[in-house]
Amino acid sequence: MGLFAKIKEGLKKTREGMSNSVSRMLHSFTKIDEELFEELEELLVMGDVGVSTAEHICEQLRSKVKERGVKDPNAIFDLLRETVAEMLSGGETLRVGTKPSVILVIGVNGVGKTTTIGKLAAYLREQGKTVILGAADTFRAAAIEQLQVWADRAHCDLIKQSEGSDPAAVVFDTISAAKARGDDVVICDTAGRLHTKKNLMDELAKINRVIDRELPGADKEVLLVLDATTGQNGVNQAREFKNSAGITGIVLTKLDGTAKGGVVLAVREALDIPVKFVGVGEQLDDLQPFDAEAFAKALFDRDPAEYKELESGEEQA
Repeated sequence: MGLFAKIKEGLKKTREGMSNSVSRMLHSFTKIDEELFEELEELLVMGDVGVSTAEHICEQLRSKVKERGVKDPNAIFDLLRETVAEMLSGGETLRVGTKPSVILVIGVNGVGKTTTIGKLAAYLREQGKTVILGAADTFRAAAIEQLQVWADRAHCDLIKQSEGSDPAAVVFDTISAAKARGDDVVICDTAGRLHTKKNLMDELAKINRVIDRELPGADKEVLLVLDATTGQNGVNQAREFKNSAGITGIVLTKLDGTAKGGVVLAVREALDIPVKFVGVGEQLDDLQPFDAEAFAKALFDRDPAEYKELESGEEQA
């Protein structure tokens, strides 16, 4: 299955909810007026796009309709797709140009962080890069064992210490191993939760100091893993981590299991953090690099059968 097909399949639930509703709504209007935009905004909010983001999208659409002299309500569907692609574009390319580069993966427990690391390692290996993993989530029971399973699946070495060890020491060991072996990319797991948020953020700060000291000038990505099924709660999580951990990108997991895929727009618009990858399934290759055009096309893609039915209904009327 190709990239677009995977994303389209992964967004099926969101598309069936939001995209089809928008298409039906546009067909119910004979002219473009303020009532149409109010209904569209409501549908976008219901799709977990968020209130402020929905307002911004509709403002963009109003401008395009006016500039281009659009009269047909159905033409707004393609304008919507174009607007969404523009909003999501920029910064999605993973920066791993130095040798080694470092990727810190953070996120609360249960979002699919360990799974994401395994899939990301497999993706980078497919790109011809050598990858080494660091098990720096030393506080959660079984986190090290789970990461070992994914390291084996992705055919990567894993640097680890015993449970309860100093996470920054694990990161130091992993970087040292990468330097000695000439590996291209270091990927480090981190704790999803400590006793307090301050402890967690202090730990991340300590890890970042080790990286900056051992690899000055290296490309570094700090990827926050969010569970798409949490919808707007994911935006709140991202805001907390952005304020404390210097997030450079988002990995949105479990898109295939939710109708809340619109949260991608909310995260990008509210926090100005690019989405770097999306998870659209359980297989090793189901973590896909984010493509704004493909995402917008997959999100707003009319069901041919339904569209034909709407068209025939108009003709009969």
